[in-house]
Amino acid sequence: MSTKAQRQQALIRIIENAEVSSQTQLQKLLAKEGIKATQVTVSRDLEEVGAIKVRSSTGDTVYAIASFEPARRATNDQLRRVMSEWVAEVSHSGQMVVLRTPPGCAHVVASALDRAAPNGLLGTVAGDDTIICVATEGIGGKKLASELRSLAGLKAGK
Repeated sequence: MSTKAQRQQALIRIIENAEVSSQTQLQKLLAKEGIKATQVTVSRDLEEVGAIKVRSSTGDTVYAIASFEPARRATNDQLRRVMSEWVAEVSHSGQMVVLRTPPGCAHVVASALDRAAPNGLLGTVAGDDTIICVATEGIGGKKLASELRSLAGLKAGK
C-alpha cells in the first residue's frame, strides 16, 4: 500500500524516465513498482502533478510534467536526457540563446533548465516551440549556447 504522495512521486519518476502514452500504460508501470491504482486515481494524480500531453520526437503523444516544485532540482543527467530528447536547434545572439523544440515541448525543456540551473543561465522564457535563455555576462551567450548544444548532443552551429 502506498500513500498518495508516494504514488504521485512514483508517477512523476516514471514519466520523467519513460515515454508514457496512456493512463493504462502508466497503471501497468505503477503496478510493476507495487502500486495499485485505478484509472480514475491515475487520471486525478496526473492532473494534480501538472502532467500534460506533448508530442515526442517520434511523433507520438506522451505525458510530461509541466510544473515542478520550486525547490526541486534536476540533475545534469536529467537535463541531458530532456535536452537530447526535445532540443532540435541551439543558436545565440549576444547574451541570448534560442532553443527550438517540437511544437508544444518548449515548456518541458525550459522547466528542466530552470530546475537544473546550469552555470551561466539567468533564466528562460518559453513559448510553444521556442525558448529564450538569458546568459550571465561572465559566461555569455556563445559559451552557454555551446554548453547547451553539447547537452543536447548537437553539433556546433549558429
